[in-house]
Amino acid sequence: MPIMVLLRHGQSDWNAKNLFTGWYDSDLSPQGEDEAKEAGRLLREEGVRLDVVHTSVQTRAIRTANLALEVMERSWLPVRRHWRLNERHYGALQELDKAATAEKYGEDQVQIWRRSYDVRPPAMEPDDERNAGRDERYRDLPPELVPHTECLKDVVVRMLPYWYDHVVPDLRRGCNVLVSAHGNSLRALVKHLKGISDDDIPGLEIPTGVPWVFELDEDLAPSDDRLLGDPEEVRQKAEAVKHQASTDEER
Repeated sequence: MPIMVLLRHGQSDWNAKNLFTGWYDSDLSPQGEDEAKEAGRLLREEGVRLDVVHTSVQTRAIRTANLALEVMERSWLPVRRHWRLNERHYGALQELDKAATAEKYGEDQVQIWRRSYDVRPPAMEPDDERNAGRDERYRDLPPELVPHTECLKDVVVRMLPYWYDHVVPDLRRGCNVLVSAHGNSLRALVKHLKGISDDDIPGLEIPTGVPWVFELDEDLAPSDDRLLGDPEEVRQKAEAVKHQASTDEER
């Protein structure tokens, strides 16, 4: 049966600054580069043999895959990239400091924007200079497909066509697949794979740079899954993601 590895990109420069990143193309921080290399080391030690790679079109996910593959000595693998694997668009919150936003609107409201399934943040204005439609990566997309804000439900809707049309065929051919993407695009995929309810999905936190290995049955349903690495370190990374919007200075 095929194996699929989900890998959230390593820490980005904007993660380190605690900013809402979304579709902004932030690069990896030095810590993020180390996390990506460590992910490759863990996969190599686990004996995971990859055959094909899927990434978003955002630099942090692309470089995470590249660095991990270099460590695994499999940089030559075929790679497919697509905007449907991009991070969720955070609308007008993009570029704002998460803790400062929590101070302004309250932690409860920011938590709803960050983690609820079907509540979108305030939309970015179409004429905003940060609008993704100005980026040449998306110049061929119909304007109605370029988001101005998204909730996780929206990400599920835009991600699933790529899953069915591109990832599933690779898995059906018996390929072991790496998907290097983002916290919310991977949360959307895991929600679909594991049948996580709308009410329970807000509690799923995916740590940066930690390979999540799924063994899939003939129906491509997970028969087993595991996060690689020291369990306590993985737990601490997940907790760090959970508390990014906290106003508590001791977090």
